[in-house]
Amino acid sequence: MPIARVSAFLLLLASFSMPSVSAEDYQKQPGVSGTVTSVGSDTLGNLMTFWAEEFKRYYPHVAFQIQASGSSTAPAALTEGTANVGPMSRELKESEIAYFSKLHGYQPTVLKVAIDAIALFVDLHNPVEGLNLQEIDGIFSVTRYCGAAQPITYWHQLGLPESWQNKRIRLFGRNSVSGTYGLFKAEALCQGDFLATVNEQPGSASVVQSVAYSDGALGYAGFGYKTAGVRALSIAREGKQYIAPSMENIASGDYPLSRFLYLVVNKAPDQPLPLLEREFIRFILSPAGQDLVRRDGFIPVPDALIRQQLRLISVDIE
Repeated sequence: MPIARVSAFLLLLASFSMPSVSAEDYQKQPGVSGTVTSVGSDTLGNLMTFWAEEFKRYYPHVAFQIQASGSSTAPAALTEGTANVGPMSRELKESEIAYFSKLHGYQPTVLKVAIDAIALFVDLHNPVEGLNLQEIDGIFSVTRYCGAAQPITYWHQLGLPESWQNKRIRLFGRNSVSGTYGLFKAEALCQGDFLATVNEQPGSASVVQSVAYSDGALGYAGFGYKTAGVRALSIAREGKQYIAPSMENIASGDYPLSRFLYLVVNKAPDQPLPLLEREFIRFILSPAGQDLVRRDGFIPVPDALIRQQLRLISVDIE
């Protein structure tokens, strides 16, 4: 796993106090109307719907169109004007920023709206204690750039008892348009190639459901999609120093596969966002919006970081 990216995440989170969210309650504003069109992350799909439903309680006449087709669909939709918000579960690529900048003459505005983690799921009968990043590399990758000594294809290779002696590891993951796919490839496979035997699913919920009903299955998906039918494994950077994917460990950055979730918007320099988009983002970053983050299984953004995000869209904070 690239140490620089892990360290950057840890340092950023350490610079903010975690328990509280923005002290400013959301207040309804006059003149808010129109349609919010969202194209992007499947990981954020449910949360976008929750935000939309709650926002409509303030503004019943606002309409929403939400397409959760994967993070890679967000930059193009935002660039070409077919969406006015782009949820993403990964950072923008340089090529995506360049494409946007070529058409608009400035870069898109990227806002951190929640904290998540990628979790490794097994079914409830699987006794495996945890996995380290080298083992994950050996299980999922054909290239093994993260240092796995050999391929791991059977559960007994991970020390499981005799009843698991000849049981193959059945692999499930996301498709290539997903930000979850891209981040897992970068952090757990060191940009290596996936095995062809990974069953790619269109959404994180599909991954979790497949793991729950497949004997000997292992799958990666957003932590927020955990259900009662699966168990999220503890992960170690090396050895057996396992760290559980708990809310606390994800929020602190101790869990190895923690990440921010983003909302990307088209904001011209020195010009305000359209009122509808500005108010929707203000709501998302308000206590009410961040409470929905928590309810959907993610981690709220720290108060000081929320204030930074609001300044990015030219909202004055006292």
